[in-house]
Amino acid sequence: MSAAKIKETDLYLPIKCLLQEQGYEVKGEIGSADIVAVRGDEDPVIVELKSTFSLALFHQGIERQSITDFVYIAVPRGTGKPFLKSLKNNLALCRRLGLGLITVRLKDGFSEIHVDPGPYKPRQLKLKKERLLKEFAKRLGDPNMGGTGGKKLMTAYRQDALRCLKALKQNGPTKASLIAKATKVDRARNIMAADHYGWFEKIEKGIYSMTPVGNAALKEYAVDLKAFKFKKIKKDT
Repeated sequence: MSAAKIKETDLYLPIKCLLQEQGYEVKGEIGSADIVAVRGDEDPVIVELKSTFSLALFHQGIERQSITDFVYIAVPRGTGKPFLKSLKNNLALCRRLGLGLITVRLKDGFSEIHVDPGPYKPRQLKLKKERLLKEFAKRLGDPNMGGTGGKKLMTAYRQDALRCLKALKQNGPTKASLIAKATKVDRARNIMAADHYGWFEKIEKGIYSMTPVGNAALKEYAVDLKAFKFKKIKKDT
């Protein structure tokens, strides 16, 4: 059944059966709610139905939370990676909003509760926070405009690599230790050895030079390079 042909009413009976199996009395279209389920003296359960995930569905779910804490949203279960990715993302959103989520496999009416309504406290990852603050502290200036997704970002690592590149342009093949000292990039040796951008070439032990790709990068990042200033390196004679 294609998404264009799916109706919200196609979800009603499978979800009604699911709730009835749990001891609820279930009725459709009570007030503004698509499904209302009642069990004894417990707070009612409300389920909002849509043929696909949408902002309107989440808006409806949030609005129903003014009636009860037990609100679910429900959509048909799709197939393939795109749906699974959508399901994962919308599950995270449901947890944030305190909403439950049900999917219905229309070919056989199988209904699955993926998450129940409830309060949510996000688990903060210390390592991610540390990486975020480290990148913020190490990045020179503010070279990226917020919201420019899909473009090459000027990270602190790229800035450090450009510093090394500029020093090689000024001084020719140079010891990594001298590059690190002149540019104040402690990880200069590691950056040039890893050569993630194809800018550097090791010509002998501890000594690096610039590749043609690196020379092209000097032109590409000419504006950014203006911010990096350091003295010409005095090499051992």
